[in-house]
Amino acid sequence: MPALQELVEGRIDFNGQKKADDIVRVVLITSTLLSFVVGFTLSSLKITLSTFALSTVALSLVVLPPWPMFNKHPVKWLPSQEHNPKSKG
Repeated sequence: MPALQELVEGRIDFNGQKKADDIVRVVLITSTLLSFVVGFTLSSLKITLSTFALSTVALSLVVLPPWPMFNKHPVKWLPSQEHNPKSKG
């Protein structure tokens, strides 16, 4: 079970999240416009939807896996401190 969790977890840093978000925003807007133009030019709703679906699948392959480019600036957490609850008296 831990191996499966490691495979699915996909850790990326905050800069990687911003980069992935920027990529998603640009590609979705571009692919929407491109799909509309291609579909309108060819007068085919089927081509419009298939072009958009293909670009969405390609986008998913780019941003969903935790590629190393999304984890170039890993977060350095502070070391944990032991907490000893002692009553003051």
